[in-house]
Amino acid sequence: MERLTTRYLGLELRSPLIASAGPWMGGAGSARGASVLERLQDGGAAAVVLPSLFEEEILREDADLLMALEQGSEHFAEALDYFPGFDNLESSAQRYLSLVARAKTQLHVPVIASLNATSDGGWVQYARLVEEAGADALELNLYRVAANPSERGVDIEACDLAIVHRVREAIAIPLAVKLSPYYSAFANLAMAVADAGADGLVLMNRFYQPDIDVATRAVVPSVELSRPSELRLPVRWTAILRPLLGGRASLACSTGVHDGDDVAKALLAGADVAMMTSAVLLHGPGHFATVERQLLAWMDENGFGSPAEFRGSVSYVASDDPSAYERAGYRRTLHARMTPWER
Repeated sequence: MERLTTRYLGLELRSPLIASAGPWMGGAGSARGASVLERLQDGGAAAVVLPSLFEEEILREDADLLMALEQGSEHFAEALDYFPGFDNLESSAQRYLSLVARAKTQLHVPVIASLNATSDGGWVQYARLVEEAGADALELNLYRVAANPSERGVDIEACDLAIVHRVREAIAIPLAVKLSPYYSAFANLAMAVADAGADGLVLMNRFYQPDIDVATRAVVPSVELSRPSELRLPVRWTAILRPLLGGRASLACSTGVHDGDDVAKALLAGADVAMMTSAVLLHGPGHFATVERQLLAWMDENGFGSPAEFRGSVSYVASDDPSAYERAGYRRTLHARMTPWER
């Protein structure tokens, strides 16, 4: 659809609709991986972000393998002379790199790898590997819970910026950075990430909060699909950042994108693309085509020929009321909310 052609991270896309990183295939190493990605492409996704490669998974596999090899060797002499062949044993990292390579062979839309590492060396090592495997771009997923009271906010930000800078120096493919909203001075940090070499920012990283089972008193993982109301946060920051960044970095709205109106909101605020996961998990890969039709219908109704004609028209500086994105909007919202007994 030429009418929806979009550029993101320097990549030419047929539309602004991207399949964001998600549990598309029950784990990056699933044999079904590439075929599921084909379904997303055929359903209308203009690009696909692969599930994240987690360094913790690689380290755990290495530790488990080492333990298995060592178990019993000090008690049984024959164990020192015989070990099963591990030539065909594929690690999670190898499975992920194979997925990248297969996806590039089978898809005609851009393939964006996603990396979530924990160590300084891990970020650079695996960034180079996914580039060598053929990824069109890399998305760094900066996810941390600042629970250590001895860590200062400025030190955490400096560490994250150093990671972006090192990865940028290590690879030649476009680099996007997915950020959480919990930095103390988000606008400053976002600009610094772009200055460190990021070609794009993905807003926002959604933290999955643990829950407590009151029956067992255990901490349990809890995953909830996003709701359209969650789009307000990334839209707000997209609108603020768009004029600040200018054309220096792409912007992607992620979290809460469910239909064509949501995509329109993201583009009006200044996003280059909108990313979906939850809505596609709910409705299937064909939902991309549905959202595309809804977006085109909205454009026709409002007299727009392409996203370029309205992208950023409701950003911070372009809005009729820029203060609505700041504290004044918060105050007016509270004053406008009447209690039931005042109606």
